Amino acid sequence: MTLISFYRGLHCPICGTYLKELERLTPAFAERGVETIAVSSDDADRGRQMAEKVGASALRFGYGLSIEAARAWGLYVSSGHGKTSIGIEEPALFSEPGLFLIRADGTVYFASVQSMPFARPAFEGLLPALDFVIKADYPARGEVAA
Repeated sequence: MTLISFYRGLHCPICGTYLKELERLTPAFAERGVETIAVSSDDADRGRQMAEKVGASALRFGYGLSIEAARAWGLYVSSGHGKTSIGIEEPALFSEPGLFLIRADGTVYFASVQSMPFARPAFEGLLPALDFVIKADYPARGEVAA
């Protein structure tokens, strides 16, 4: 499985804190066969800056997510409103956070989409959940289309 953490960008101080936690827990996810990646609409330079900011050594970073691709993932999109509390300019458009677990066959196992930077799923809580679903071969839920 792959854990994809979509984040707002370098301008977001909450994202930095959140991704530091994912970096810390990436080895624990790897022990369970789960790869981790953090993805944003930032360009390569800002993506590298965020990776450096969180001290990434195990967590992979992706950049250049188009707004169209963000929408295809079901992510909310926001417009920039100037500099943030850490003095970094928000991009003109960027996606809000989302967290996905994707199975090896490309199907969505878990999805959480946020409209704000607050109240994201805790990575620490996903680990025992993964232990359960792996051991029990627990099926993905929400599979019934409307």
